[in-house]
Order: sequence, then C-alpha cells, then structure tokens
Amino acid sequence: MARQTDMNKENVHAASIKEPTKRITRARAKALGIAGDLPPLHPWVKHEFNQFLQPSSKRGSSDNKSTDAGGNLQSKRRAVLKDVSNMPFNDLNMKIINDIKIQTSKQLRTNGAGKNAMVASAVYMGPRVCKGKTEATEDVTEQSIKKLREITLQLKLVNDLESKPSVALESSLLKGETKISNKVEAGNDQNVIDIDSKHKDPRMCSLYASELFNSLRVAELKWRPSVKYMKTVQRDITQEMRGILIDWLVEVCEEYKLGAETFHLTVTLIDRYLSKMYIEKQRLQLLGITCMLIASKYEDIKAPRVEDFCFITDGTYTKKEVLDMEREVLDVLGFYLSVPTVNKFLKRFILAAQSSYKDPVVELEYLANYLADLTLVEYGFLKFLPSLVAASAVYLAKWTLDQIENPWNPTLEHYTKYKASELKTTVLAMQDLQLNNEATLQAMRQKYRQKQFKSVATLTSKKSVQPLSQHLT
Repeated sequence: MARQTDMNKENVHAASIKEPTKRITRARAKALGIAGDLPPLHPWVKHEFNQFLQPSSKRGSSDNKSTDAGGNLQSKRRAVLKDVSNMPFNDLNMKIINDIKIQTSKQLRTNGAGKNAMVASAVYMGPRVCKGKTEATEDVTEQSIKKLREITLQLKLVNDLESKPSVALESSLLKGETKISNKVEAGNDQNVIDIDSKHKDPRMCSLYASELFNSLRVAELKWRPSVKYMKTVQRDITQEMRGILIDWLVEVCEEYKLGAETFHLTVTLIDRYLSKMYIEKQRLQLLGITCMLIASKYEDIKAPRVEDFCFITDGTYTKKEVLDMEREVLDVLGFYLSVPTVNKFLKRFILAAQSSYKDPVVELEYLANYLADLTLVEYGFLKFLPSLVAASAVYLAKWTLDQIENPWNPTLEHYTKYKASELKTTVLAMQDLQLNNEATLQAMRQKYRQKQFKSVATLTSKKSVQPLSQHLT
C-alpha cells in the first residue's frame, strides 16, 4: 500500500507540470523564464541562446539549435574561413599577367628614358595579391617582373644607342645582354633611311613590316613553282602557249578592272598547278580563267561571276566545267593561296627607292611595275625568285630614269637584302626584255603605253646597263 501511495503521489506531481503543446517561441520562452517555469540554463548554453535571441545577428539555417537524445541543447559552430578570396588560382594568375602587360604596353608607347626607370616600381604586384595566394602565383609574379625588367633594360639600351650608338653597342655586345633589331641597325647607319617610321597608316603594318617580309622571303622558297615543268610534267603544251594565255589574261584583267595582285596571283596559281598536274592544250584556257576566278575571290572586293568568265571565252566552257576545274585546282594546291608574289615585294622595294627623293616619282612606280609584269609572260623568269625580280625591276627602273646616279644605295640594299652584284643576271635579262619592242605578245606593252600609266612602256634607257659593271660586280 505504501508503495502504491508513492506512485500515486509521483503521478499527481507529474500531472501538475504543464507540458508545452506547441513550439516555444522567443516571447513565450522569455515569459516562461521570467515566471520561473523553466529551469536555469547552463552558462554556455545561456550564452549561445542569448546570441540566438539577438535580432541583429545573422545566422544560417544550419546554425539552429538541435536537441540530442537526452533533451540537452546542442550548438553547431561555423568553420573558420582560412581564405576569404573567391578568385580562382588561374584567374588570379591571369589578372597579374594582364596587369603587367597593360603597364608594359603603356611604357612601350611612351618610350621615354625618364619613364623607363619607373616601370618596375609602377607595376610591382606585391601589395595587390591576396593573402591566400599560392607559391605558384608568387613564381608567376616574380617571373613577370623579371621579364619586365629585361624589357626596360632593352629600351634603355635603345635610348642609349640613339644618343651614343658606338658606346652603347660595344657595351651591349660585351655584356651579351640583348640583340639589336634590324630597325636599330638601320638607324645606326647614317646612309640607311628608315622607311617605316613616317607611316601612320595601319594598313602599311609599319610596326612589324620587317618581320612580315622576312617571313615572305622564307615562304617564296617553299611555294615556288618548278622551273622545269615544261619538260618533266607537261607534254601537250609549250612555253609559247603559256605566254599566249598570260598575255590574253592581261586583257581580261583590264576588262573586269581587276587589281595587279590578282593578276600576279593568277600567274602563280597557273604555274603551281602545271608543276604538279598534266593538262591538255584544249583545257589550258579553262585553267587560266579558273585561276583568275580563284585569285579574284581572294584579292578583289567584288570578284566577277562565273558566268562572266564563261562569256569572255565565247561560251567555250560551261559553268559546270569552270566549277569542276576550280575544285580540282584548289585540291591540287591544297587550298594554300597565301603565297608571295613579285607584287608583294615590289611595293616595299619601291617605297625604299622613293625614300631617296624629296617628292615621290610616279614614273618610277609605274615603270618598276611594268618591268615586273613583263617577266610574268616569259617562262624563263621562273628560275628567279620573286624578291629578286622585284629588286631588279626597281634597279632597272631607276637606271632608265637616271643614268648618272648609281641606282643602288644602302637603303635599297638593306631592305631588299640584295647587293648590286647579285642582281646582275636578272637586270641584264630584264633589259633585253624591255628593249624587245618587236615581241609578238603586246598586251602588256599596250597597257602601259596609256597616259594613266605615264606611258612608261615607251621609256628606254639611252645607255645600256652594261657600263654599270662597277656597280653590278
């Protein structure tokens, strides 16, 4: 009975305690705490609970309190962030490198001796790098700063060369610190005129024109046509047939107002195709108009239509035949059309020749172009490189206009990379072609007899180039 009485007392006591029937809110928990209905909290639990009740605190949903199996409150702590940067490592490297490139480009544009010394300190990236960068990032920064210092040193040497060329050149060669570019070497020679410094036209590519033409000199050796394809590949056509075709294409260019580079590229494509594929003489004209169609698409803004080339042949070939031939030519050439021609070199060499005059001589430009175009008709000139033909055309044009002054000077020798002695064979062969007024192929000569070309086809030198043996040897 006593035991039963104790159990009843405990049940009555338990029933007297009011259990919460719903979730305790902040206001209810505070009210219950004041009324004394809740037991006192443990000190560290009370601290966390007070932080939870503070309205200014911002906590995530994962930071809410949870209860364990025993009913005790448990707190979840947020992990400490070791790196507050959200920038990836690769992006950080690119930011550093881009900043250095920007500073380098600005320094190169100013090109001042006073500003060169300030570049290294102006682009120092130490304070700007975040705290959590890796060792690889530090290596990139150090390498970039080291490269920038080398550029600064080179610019300083260039400035020294302008003021004291002999002393600076000697010191740089002894220390082996840098290599002097072609433009700086040209500036050291008082007789060589810099033809790229005065051109602000971006189409002239004056900043990297020397590198472009060095590349063309290498490419002309790789993509030149065979000089013996008439004997080794072709059996149905002759050199005379080739000349007649090219002479007729001169009139086609005049009819459709195509550019000079289109004509030069057309002849180059014809020779490259004939160097690899046998062709019958009935299809030689088809090859000519097809190569001109390809060249006009490549060089001219508005190329003639296929129907125009069919019309110019009096309907000898159909549109389908031209398109099939176009596909065959491109396949044989591997779709590689960016080959150096005589015209590409001639433009720069004429620019170098005009630098010795106070005012540009128009006759010199037209005459050099005329002499260079005459060589395209002759099969025998395939043995000469395009750059050599262009340099020889400039030499003979200057000699035709003036037999007193030496046609070759240090400026032309520097930019053409040819000495006068290396032009001897080509110049003599070109002069024979110029003086041969009784040639059967007259389309090119008639073109340059027009007044719009200053009638340069009628000009001949009073003296033969033979007396210039002292300049050509």
